[in-house]
Amino acid sequence: MRTMPTMTTRAGQAPDGHGEPQSATRQRARSLLRTGFGLIGPRHARHSVPVEQLDALALPIGDDGVVIGVDSDGRPAVLGVNRPTPYDILLIGGLWTAQVMALRAAATGARVAVETGRPQAWLQMVHAMGGGQNGLAVYEVGRVPPQGASAGTPVLVVRDCGMRPPRGRVVSGPWQSVLTLLPYLSPVAPRLIRQARLVGVQRISPDEAVELGRAMALPLADVEALPTLADGVTLWCADRDRRYVMTQPTDAEIGLLGTPRRMD
Repeated sequence: MRTMPTMTTRAGQAPDGHGEPQSATRQRARSLLRTGFGLIGPRHARHSVPVEQLDALALPIGDDGVVIGVDSDGRPAVLGVNRPTPYDILLIGGLWTAQVMALRAAATGARVAVETGRPQAWLQMVHAMGGGQNGLAVYEVGRVPPQGASAGTPVLVVRDCGMRPPRGRVVSGPWQSVLTLLPYLSPVAPRLIRQARLVGVQRISPDEAVELGRAMALPLADVEALPTLADGVTLWCADRDRRYVMTQPTDAEIGLLGTPRRMD
């Protein structure tokens, strides 16, 4: 059997295992230290997988956020509230659903700022979450201060300001989404629908369903279904995507907010 000859350098120095003389390695290390790049880390073989196993590699992309319920197929419906771009949500529905969304957003680490004309309706949530020190604070209409949203501290602003909410001082921006609650359709609804990236609709009257169907170009089947929706069911619309979602409360949410309801 023929053996491979020992590799040597012109100075008779043994290489460092990568075809490079040890003296050259030390010299290069000293050069890196002088330029501020630090020490040379350990060298390891590269990781690799056979081609037939590539399908086994996967990353969960696009399915993180607030679970707002389950769709008609029983799959979790996830709403990505914390975004690096402005995001406006309009919910034409009940306070109960907006409060569940606020609770779940806070549970993901977002700070929730509630702008409302009925602070007493939110006090129980504030007390349950530590008196406003743990992610949820309530402000009078028009009194929401700048929130300082960032990737590390995203913010959800909930605007519970009645049928004719004034234009908000604090608007959506990077890492700050705004959820506007309308109990029913109102003259400001068309403007809010136009500016919203996502619109949720709960049970409304037949006349309101027809009006909303024209404003949002909804199919006739959805227009006819809206007056019959059960408590806790919301039709969520984004661009051309429409999905019916049932919000199922946890035991803790039932203890705090009660069972799902459309009327407050």
